[in-house]
Amino acid sequence: MSGMRSYGDPCGVARGLDIIGERWALLVVRDLLLGPRRFNDLLGGLPGVSPNVLSQRLRQLTEHGVVHRRDLGPPTRVHLYELTEWGRALEPILLQFGRWGSQSPQLPDGALGIDSLLLSIKASFDPARAPELAGTYAFHIDADTYLADVADETVRIRRGTASEPDAALSTDIDTLRGVCGQEITLTAAVESGALRLSGDEDARRRLTDLLLAPFTPAAQPATP
Repeated sequence: MSGMRSYGDPCGVARGLDIIGERWALLVVRDLLLGPRRFNDLLGGLPGVSPNVLSQRLRQLTEHGVVHRRDLGPPTRVHLYELTEWGRALEPILLQFGRWGSQSPQLPDGALGIDSLLLSIKASFDPARAPELAGTYAFHIDADTYLADVADETVRIRRGTASEPDAALSTDIDTLRGVCGQEITLTAAVESGALRLSGDEDARRRLTDLLLAPFTPAAQPATP
């Protein structure tokens, strides 16, 4: 398949690495966990990867059955990449790997991407808090919208829209990074107009608690 090298080891770990062990492959999977993306969206979310390398990784992941390419056809002629059911099975593995990696003393200079930031919510979510955080919440970040559904001791986050979320947050990625990184308080961001919250007071509180839980001092940040 596409000339990929193999460890030649029948162990499941080695066979898994044959599929996702190439540089950038697992980060492509990470950026598809929240839903389908176009090639240029993936390229923009992976600083440092070249178009040729991204194309190669997508082709390899598709050949292995981890990723599926969906062609929307005319008049848009847009190609969307999404995880297959088998590819989605990587989510708990990747989230756990993110928890492990976030304990590294080495912190690169790069900025945390929006998908990684929101996946931190999933990685650090405490099922015991599901009843107090239950609801549907929308995050409007620049031109993208993400939904978080908290129910049945789980949180599900995906790209998409909801007609009537319990609460919604609207801002840009730089402001969101600043709030989550404690460089600016949520109150200051709201007062400046850089961040807007809608919904009743209790729903807004639940939304902000859900968002900021991975980044509070008492929590262990998990950044896949």
